[in-house]
Amino acid sequence: METEIVTILFGSFLLLLLLGAPITVALGVSSLLSFLYLDENPIKFVQIAFTSVGSFPLMALPAFILAGALMEAAGISKRLINVAESLAGPFTGGISAATVMACLFFGAISGSGPATTAAVGMLMIPAMINRGYEKGYASAVTASSGGLGIIIPPSIPMVIFGIAALGFTAPPEAVEKFGTFQSVSISKLFIAGFVPAFLIAASLLILNFFMSKKRGYKGSADGWSIRNVGCEMYRGFWSLMAPLVILGGIYTGFFTPTEAAIVAIFYTLAVGVFIYRELTWSSLFQSLEATTWLTGRVLLILFTATVFGRLLVENQIPALIADSMLSFTQNLYVIWALIIFFLLFVGMFMETLATILILVPVMLPVAYSVGIDPIHFGVVMVCTLGIGFQTPPLGENLFIASGISNISIETISLRALPFAAVNTIAIFIIAFFPELSLWLPRLFGY
Repeated sequence: METEIVTILFGSFLLLLLLGAPITVALGVSSLLSFLYLDENPIKFVQIAFTSVGSFPLMALPAFILAGALMEAAGISKRLINVAESLAGPFTGGISAATVMACLFFGAISGSGPATTAAVGMLMIPAMINRGYEKGYASAVTASSGGLGIIIPPSIPMVIFGIAALGFTAPPEAVEKFGTFQSVSISKLFIAGFVPAFLIAASLLILNFFMSKKRGYKGSADGWSIRNVGCEMYRGFWSLMAPLVILGGIYTGFFTPTEAAIVAIFYTLAVGVFIYRELTWSSLFQSLEATTWLTGRVLLILFTATVFGRLLVENQIPALIADSMLSFTQNLYVIWALIIFFLLFVGMFMETLATILILVPVMLPVAYSVGIDPIHFGVVMVCTLGIGFQTPPLGENLFIASGISNISIETISLRALPFAAVNTIAIFIIAFFPELSLWLPRLFGY
């Protein structure tokens, strides 16, 4: 029975993808065909899909998307970028290093890779080109840094991972062998992602320094001054306070990630209307429109991917995959390498949120079977899938950077390959040293 279900479920899913069907349609049709084959009542399909969006943590998703859109409209992201550029000063590759830091700052607000690339790229790519940077390099460093948007908390993919993993518990044999595993929560994932995000940002900054030195990209001719940095920090004070308010409230336990997203919206509205006075009715409606479109797209994927995952679990397909992988090797480092390379490959072709929803039911049991902490696994999974934003053919960040700089995606892709390589090395370090992810949640009492 399991063989037939695997054939119908994955066979129809892959066939529909090859035919060019949207991933939501491919997931939904393949799940429905499997339901009919199992002689299940199709109403169950609808019930599972409906309950998939009934969780309180999921409310954080549209709220964080709206908060990110509003912060761009209110001028908060622009001021964060100005602060990052002032810190770069005359250093070699300074303005491209400022781009990396700006993506880190804005990612701590938006939680989205493409949103981070668009917001930062609109300002920094033209600025780099004006300073003599090659268009391809300026676009590549922005597209590569945009992936930080889904790693630095609050991260939308981490919210989705937390929702997808909530219903899974460690198998009894794994508990007997490795002891009790900690539970999954979105707050833990946010805190655990903080150090890995800075490690990946550091890898991008180091590579940027050497590549800028080789290409002769100098820093600002104006030099670096404490006065200039102080002025930009003064102008961007309320912008700098935004991530502190959001993340500080989560880390101190003052409010949940869902409540933090609502706080972020009201904070942005207050700053945009009463302090910066840049938020207009027109930009407000544009932000609401963008949020509606993106949230609707994500929820449609969530509906069908939840049903798809439920079918996998009920037919014990994840257990079969775990057994086959463990029969190949039980070496933890080899299994990590297999997981990372598999996620890198999948991330090149599939949208990140859909990938998480589809693969968590399959891969989390494998992680439990070899003693990998679920929070650590979630961080590595999100970090690895973040590289998919800068690798073709999907590469959403590449498309955005290409549109801003008006050069071909192929040119940007070639320039982005070294950044993808150093990101991969950083991810292996994060995977092999779990304390990089887990010490901070432990410090906060989780």
